[in-house]
Amino acid sequence: MTGKIFWIEPLFFLLFGVFHLHRLWALIDRVTYADFWLSILDEKNGLYFGLMGALALLCVAGLWVFFQIHRPWWRWVYLAGGGYVLFDLAAIAAGWDVWDSLLRWMFDVDNPTWNWLWGGFSLLGLLSLLFGVKLLIQKLNIKE
Repeated sequence: MTGKIFWIEPLFFLLFGVFHLHRLWALIDRVTYADFWLSILDEKNGLYFGLMGALALLCVAGLWVFFQIHRPWWRWVYLAGGGYVLFDLAAIAAGWDVWDSLLRWMFDVDNPTWNWLWGGFSLLGLLSLLFGVKLLIQKLNIKE
């Protein structure tokens, strides 16, 4: 990787990784995991708005970085992933019925794809976390 690495970049991948690694909980205890997230979606309490705000800020920061001059391959994650997450947040906030049905299907503990779905998200989290560590090491070693 060459070029400037913004401080938000390792932070983005580290936080994204940690967030997705919490999904290991879904593989350990389906019912409690599903109940927790469905209650967050239904109650829309302070934790809900805090998570939505933090995710939106990270996505906007990632999109800002993407539109800077130098674009290594991994910055496309900000465009694709950030765009998806902002869409997801908007669909949830708007109460889009199709999206709500999809989320409830994802949190259905009898869903036959449960292990693949949450295992895939957990793997994504691990890869993101490791990439964040790599970016952080490179950021610390670059003389700017």
